[in-house]
Amino acid sequence: PGFKDDISGYELAQNLLEHCRRFDIEVREYFAVNSIESVNTRKKDKSYYFKCPGDEKLIWTNSVIMATGASPDRLNVKGESGLIGKGISFCATCDGALYRDRDVAVVGGGDKAIEEAIFLTKFAKKVYMIHRRDELRAVEILKDRVFKNKKIEFLWDSVVEKFIGKNKLEGILIRNKKENKTYKLKVDGVFEYIGWKPNSKLVKDLVKLDKKGFIITNSQMEASLPGIFAVGDVRNTPLRQVITAVADGAIAAIYVDRFLSKSAVRLPS
Repeated sequence: PGFKDDISGYELAQNLLEHCRRFDIEVREYFAVNSIESVNTRKKDKSYYFKCPGDEKLIWTNSVIMATGASPDRLNVKGESGLIGKGISFCATCDGALYRDRDVAVVGGGDKAIEEAIFLTKFAKKVYMIHRRDELRAVEILKDRVFKNKKIEFLWDSVVEKFIGKNKLEGILIRNKKENKTYKLKVDGVFEYIGWKPNSKLVKDLVKLDKKGFIITNSQMEASLPGIFAVGDVRNTPLRQVITAVADGAIAAIYVDRFLSKSAVRLPS
């Protein structure tokens, strides 16, 4: 919300970065943190500080906000990497409106794939659901809704072998596994929903994660170890969009400030 014209993810990120710089926030670009370690200074009141070894030097801090996001699983087939953002998307809510009155495909067979396929029917002329099995891995209520939607056509026992197009997606090559036959399908967009990997490796030994590896937080965005907060796609949240990530960040900032006012310890020089 808030943009009259379309804006790319890169442009939005740059705008947010410039906004930070207006408030004299130090931004270290191209600086990689390779680990985060906790040092328990007072066990009774659970006071910690952290050291973050990076590419340049050691950073000591009383608190860490993890905003490392999550990476979508990819099909890793020919033509995919060059067409991401040019017809291949991982977010129907973000990009669905760009495909009004066009044919699109959704790859996947779980709850998220079905939810997004149904959402896409608000805009697309036709939605193909490509699933490698012969049945869906979803709750019954979603199955009922998707099977009743006349805009959705299922391509069972099928996988994407290749993405076709140079500067934009023009179609896909599909293989039916049962018949071992391949054919081309003309679509303007493909939405992949085969899973996400949270970028939580830095704190996997410090905080509690859910079974998929997302950081578990409370409503204040605080993780299980005091001083570590998580926002956006890296935490266990039901919705992963820019607007919800920004809201998480606002909440975390307030509670980090409160945490530091009560629990900050003197850091090594």
